[in-house]
Amino acid sequence: MESLIVSNILLWVAVMALLVAVIALSRQIGILYERIAPMGALMMDTGPKVGEAAPVLDLLSLDGQQISIGAPNQHSTLLFFLSPTCPVCKKLLPILRSVQTTEASWVKLIFASDGEQPEHEAFRRRAMLTDYPYLLSTELGMQWRISKLPYAVLIDERGVVRSKGLVNSREQIESLFTSHDLGVASVQDYIEQTVQARAALSKEST
Repeated sequence: MESLIVSNILLWVAVMALLVAVIALSRQIGILYERIAPMGALMMDTGPKVGEAAPVLDLLSLDGQQISIGAPNQHSTLLFFLSPTCPVCKKLLPILRSVQTTEASWVKLIFASDGEQPEHEAFRRRAMLTDYPYLLSTELGMQWRISKLPYAVLIDERGVVRSKGLVNSREQIESLFTSHDLGVASVQDYIEQTVQARAALSKEST
């Protein structure tokens, strides 16, 4: 009888120890998640800077439509630089179409590239992008100093650069909108500012 009581006590002790361990691990996972929060678009410090006026270019789309990039507009502009030979660009196209549908009330999606027109016209049809403006302009890529793809730029309705960067996932595309909403250059900047603010508060409290 005594051995049964002892074994039950030991079992409950073990259960309580496991519970404490689980709680401690949960807390550590939460801290770790904050430290490695999903990274936003990787902003490269080249081309027009966030917060500055975007260069204004009047261009013709593949449909012959006059498109003004950087000029004040009714909607913000999400400018997406891509290439028919870029596999990551192709992976993001369904995501971009979905994002445009969701954010249609305030942002307009425009695709941009350079190269031979017949190749891009065929790619545009295959990729089901005929409903979106598609620009072919070497000058546009040079203005923004695009060296890697896929690259996206968010320009607000006043023609001001709100966010930009290399994008490889839905999270990174949406981070451009998050940066716009938070009023910061990039999600990385926001995380860095948050860490610095916490460090300052920690110093003040000690």
